[in-house]
Amino acid sequence: MPKKILIVTGCFYPEEFKINDIALSWKKKGHDVDVLTMNPTYPLGKVSAGYKNRFFWKDHYKGINIFRLWTVTGYKDSAIKKIFKYMSFMFFGSIVAIFIGRRYDCVFGFNLGSLTDMFPAIVVRKLYKKPIMFWIQDIWPDSVYAYGFKKTWILSTFLDAFVKFMHSDIQAIAITCKGFESKLKPYIKKDLKFTYAPNWADDLDMDMDPAALSLTQKVHFTFAGNVGKVQNLDNIIKSFCMLSGEYKKRSQLNIIGEGSNINYLKKLAKGNSNIIFHGKKIRQDMAKFYKASDFLIVSLINKPIFSITIPAKTQTYIAAKKPILAIINGDVADIVKNYNLGVCADPSNLILIKETFRKCVDMTEKEKSKFTTNNTKLLKTIFNKNSIINRLTSQLIGHID
Repeated sequence: MPKKILIVTGCFYPEEFKINDIALSWKKKGHDVDVLTMNPTYPLGKVSAGYKNRFFWKDHYKGINIFRLWTVTGYKDSAIKKIFKYMSFMFFGSIVAIFIGRRYDCVFGFNLGSLTDMFPAIVVRKLYKKPIMFWIQDIWPDSVYAYGFKKTWILSTFLDAFVKFMHSDIQAIAITCKGFESKLKPYIKKDLKFTYAPNWADDLDMDMDPAALSLTQKVHFTFAGNVGKVQNLDNIIKSFCMLSGEYKKRSQLNIIGEGSNINYLKKLAKGNSNIIFHGKKIRQDMAKFYKASDFLIVSLINKPIFSITIPAKTQTYIAAKKPILAIINGDVADIVKNYNLGVCADPSNLILIKETFRKCVDMTEKEKSKFTTNNTKLLKTIFNKNSIINRLTSQLIGHID
């Protein structure tokens, strides 16, 4: 029987996240889907072309109703503005939730980053007793400290209480990484079971002609995605710059995307003509960049929380059927090693990263091909899009009386 579902999320179309696919899937299955979100600003920190930063308005996307709210812009280079951005959706989203929450059968929270984005969903639960489910992409309070906030007694006490409040009355919870379970257990009801629902790969058209990344033949290393401080690109650039002249001539580091750390990284790479910043590209065109690459880079800084985090790009790299260069510790490194998907390096060790670059440059095509034999199997099983969405759907719908 079709249900009326409210999705609460900090980001939605035209911003490119997995929640778009989920909403469209539910709509195709006959459910009535509404989305409560902000005006789109990711990743540039300014309102997307074709949109205005209106206080409140109703948008539509392929039959899905979207309630959009005013948001803080210019947060790319300002931690204060970023905090205000999170607070604004928490406050204004909750006001809207009071007025619209009664009409829904259930609420699905896409917890992409800040846990404050899920507060409007909690408001609906508290006021109208609607079942809610969170799909967790990031862990509080650990990620707050990982992004640079000092762990003081006052902050940790406040955050622990807030996280406990946010998770204490949810009916279902899904996690993208298995390591999240131990982190969240202290904050949820004892009888609540976790659903493992990892991110799936983006749809790629690998029949596209490859992008022309260089005029001469080189070994291409490509990073694609958000260019923030936690992506560890400063260590990657420093290590790449440490290569000898011969290896620099034979290789190229491509960075595709935008983010808060982009200007600093450009300064860091200044003078190295083999480090190219391509800017943000639309998702539909990414396949040609992957196809032109020899190694695809996934990386995060060396913090405990990121050792249990699997960036969504990992699955897309697997779908591209290219060797992965994992400059990261923990779960991603284990996946790359266990399934022979590529090579790994400690994200804190510049010398080892440099030596890994050298090893990759010297690698033969036959050696590279050995890293893609398990890709199809993984995409059909662990990272299968349809089965993951079906798992999320059954958990959400199953808690409706």
